[in-house]
Amino acid sequence: MPLELADAIALPDSPEKDYLYTLNFGPQHPATHTTLRLILTLDGETIVRAVPDIGYLHSGFEKLGEHLDFNQYVTIVDRMNYISPVANEIAWHNAVEKLLGIELTPRAKYIRTIFAELSRIHDHLLCCGAAALDLGGFTAFLYAFYQREKIYDIQETAAGQRFHPSFTRVGGLMRDVDDDWIAKVRTFVKEFPKAHSDVRRLLDRNRIFIERTQGIGVLTKEMAINMSVTGPLARSAGVVRDLRKDEPYLAYGDLAGAFKVVCATDGDCFSRYLVRMEEMLHSLNIINAAIENLPTGPVNVDANSKVVLPNQMSVYRSIEGLIHHFELIMTNRQWKSPVEECYAATESANGELAFYVVGDGSGTAYRARTRPPAFIHFQLFPYLMQGHQLSDVVAVLGSLNIIAAELDR
Repeated sequence: MPLELADAIALPDSPEKDYLYTLNFGPQHPATHTTLRLILTLDGETIVRAVPDIGYLHSGFEKLGEHLDFNQYVTIVDRMNYISPVANEIAWHNAVEKLLGIELTPRAKYIRTIFAELSRIHDHLLCCGAAALDLGGFTAFLYAFYQREKIYDIQETAAGQRFHPSFTRVGGLMRDVDDDWIAKVRTFVKEFPKAHSDVRRLLDRNRIFIERTQGIGVLTKEMAINMSVTGPLARSAGVVRDLRKDEPYLAYGDLAGAFKVVCATDGDCFSRYLVRMEEMLHSLNIINAAIENLPTGPVNVDANSKVVLPNQMSVYRSIEGLIHHFELIMTNRQWKSPVEECYAATESANGELAFYVVGDGSGTAYRARTRPPAFIHFQLFPYLMQGHQLSDVVAVLGSLNIIAAELDR
């Protein structure tokens, strides 16, 4: 957040303004998760100014995109929004495949869609559970995190890794899913509504939770549009926009009837909570429709394509497959990306997640730029907090669901 933005918020003309004091909120505060720092100017306990100070988790993610090929870079995007890593992988390879002109197989589209919606549920569970924890709702936090563990199990079954699966590849997936994975997805679809209902009963009518969130951190529809807000934050303020409906990708065009765009109008912390909770049920409907209509066939595009890794048996049993694998992995000579640029966006759990990729004829991006929702949304904080109490900081921050790795990149 540039300091100029906060400086533009005028201090109140008050005879007591000489007595305003500055408070560092984080990065050691539990609600900032050791990665966010807020510089608060206070008049008593009233917030006059709130300046986010980013840079505590800088990893050079975008620069690494200029040194790793289109498949290797998937291990890096995993770590941008580390709460829903597969959603990052899908967004990255969606941009690369748009640049290369690759059309996925139907089965790959459906599997990626299932993972995208599992990632959305996973992210929303953390946001709502941690927001409740920050306000004292420890039980709701435990209920939400237990369901996240089930999604981690599903990811591990498919990819062999729980936290950073690195499951997508250019033109498809690392490998096909098996019957065990499908059974686990079906079990999750069957059992999740009960846990979801338990969290709603704990929080929806909880007097403390409502008083700490209702009317707090109000985002107007006009501000949301003017400041490029997307996702649940924008929809909670009345902005009816969802890329899954407005610009369908993967299997969302086929599954459009399985979900609706969830919106509210108040734009406060409580509305953002309600939108996320309702979106989880619609994501569950998408997963159910996709898993029950999962197409057969390969998960990768035609093996003759020189930008897709050959399968294991081809590498082990044919000289052509071995050479193809060697040239893609070791020499980077097989990649023939166009000398063009493209921008491709997806609807992640927190909003529009997009990549801008510039190709230079090789398998490595000349420029890889990401448009992460958290970086856009953190600029709202000075405006949402002005005039609120110090105790409201954790409520507003939790409702924004800021992921530090998306800020610093």
